[in-house]
Amino acid sequence: MDEVRRPGRPRKTPGQLARWSPPEGWSRLVAWVSPEEKKALKHVAVEADVAVADLVRALASGLAAGLVTAEELIGQVRKGTQVMEKIPTLFERDDHFRVVDRPRSECAWVFDGEGTPTEKLDGTNVRLTLRSGRLVRVEKRRNPSRLQKQQGIVDGWYVDADEHGAEDRWIVAAARNTDVSDWPDGEHPCEALGPRVQGNPLGLEEHMCVPFNLRVPVLSDAPRSYAGLREYLVELESRFAPGHLAEGIVFHHPDGRRAKIKRRDFPCAAGRAAAS
Repeated sequence: MDEVRRPGRPRKTPGQLARWSPPEGWSRLVAWVSPEEKKALKHVAVEADVAVADLVRALASGLAAGLVTAEELIGQVRKGTQVMEKIPTLFERDDHFRVVDRPRSECAWVFDGEGTPTEKLDGTNVRLTLRSGRLVRVEKRRNPSRLQKQQGIVDGWYVDADEHGAEDRWIVAAARNTDVSDWPDGEHPCEALGPRVQGNPLGLEEHMCVPFNLRVPVLSDAPRSYAGLREYLVELESRFAPGHLAEGIVFHHPDGRRAKIKRRDFPCAAGRAAAS
């Protein structure tokens, strides 16, 4: 008789789950994925007749055993990153996904001196709606999937955050922890930040939302050339969290267009930052 296959972790048998422990030396890997990405993973897992956890472990095992090369895997990551990109990066990229001194045509307005440079805050994009100084609605941004982009849907949209859902717990906490009493009525796009949001690169002790139209730091001295931006970002300290490096810059055009550049986009950015 064939051996009955057991999943890596028993989710449908609570009694077993309470007693289950991973093999010696194992470690847990957690990643946040979008609903579309989760669906895609489940689809592949169903086709292969394995659990999603087994699918991820199979990829890791293949990489460790040399059955999947690092270059093959990195190539797919680069493609996926390009699909995920919501705001265009100022410059074109090379085969290693680092920017080169070749401006992207859709960002020409930045190099023409248009738009306002602001600090790029590394968090989660949300939108808060205010009425009479009170928070009445919390939304999170949803971006089109690859299929939707192929169908001509290129702009993202906002959907209501689920205050009772685990996925939205911390952005709701950030919204409720933000003093909005002096904000004008209306809808305010914000960046949700804090200890449990995107790894908290600014080292914040509390969750909060920073409105793009009210409080994001303006970097009036930011240069607009490849070499200038590369050197500027090496030591750019966050105006929002002194003592921490800023992630990058977002240029805002009056008509709503945006363009970005991050410190790690440049070749050897990490090395220069460490040496400075």
